[in-house]
Amino acid sequence: MKAPPFTLHRPATVDEAAGLLAALADEGALVLAGGQSLVPMMALRLAYPPDLIDINGIAGLDRIELSGDHLAIGALARHHDFRRSVVPGPFGALLARISHEIAHYPIRTRGTFCGSLAHADPASEWCLTAATLGAEMVLRSQAGERAVPVADWFEGAMATVREPEELLVEVRLSRPAEGSAWGFYEFNRRAGDFAIGAALAGYRLEGGAMRDVHVGIGAIEEVPRRLGEVEAALEGQPPGPEAFRTAARIAAGAVEPLEDFATPADYRRDLAVTAIERALAEAALAQPGQRGMAA
Repeated sequence: MKAPPFTLHRPATVDEAAGLLAALADEGALVLAGGQSLVPMMALRLAYPPDLIDINGIAGLDRIELSGDHLAIGALARHHDFRRSVVPGPFGALLARISHEIAHYPIRTRGTFCGSLAHADPASEWCLTAATLGAEMVLRSQAGERAVPVADWFEGAMATVREPEELLVEVRLSRPAEGSAWGFYEFNRRAGDFAIGAALAGYRLEGGAMRDVHVGIGAIEEVPRRLGEVEAALEGQPPGPEAFRTAARIAAGAVEPLEDFATPADYRRDLAVTAIERALAEAALAQPGQRGMAA
């Protein structure tokens, strides 16, 4: 199928893009960055914007820079940019690890980090990353700039608090605590398919106990989120298979799983437990001197 007719606009600056959105958003104008979700939706006539605002010609939006306690990721930073560590140490290695799980190579070369957050697919790896590590979305419009914490960003599946006239120009991804190690696990039926369930987990060791525990799930519920109940069960405990298994099982009673014609809710509930346990086991393997912890 072919996309319906539309007018293409190519602004040269963020201010120009914001001006176009102010003038055209009420009529359904959309922003084009990577286009790996939008263009197929247009081809299937699931989206039919009369105007597309292509921001690919705006200089500086492809930046990825470490700034204090966060990593600033511009609106044109591609999934492919994270294939090698963008920052030294475990943080960069984690982002590289996650980026390799995203769809297929051609999609990774065009799709964008910020586009994933704007699209808000429950199965998005970067949405899970932002929810678990903590992130802030920077929006620009003619009225000015505002920053939205990730806890307030998602309104549901494929829905965010971004207003139609606002452009997502940057995501500020929180830098993990020094000395923390992370694990990521994703399950899909075929390599490159959308995830059915995923988990991201990390902690640091202090006196043999887990501290600053983060456990997030994606593709299980309508929005990715941290599981405070699971984190509380792990905080202050020594790491190991039994602790991971016990804490992961708490997720079974804490989640409200999605359901579709191919995947019952109970399947996703069980998958959440497995994904969390395996993500924690991978984090244990990344801890110096803890290689026996995942056995």
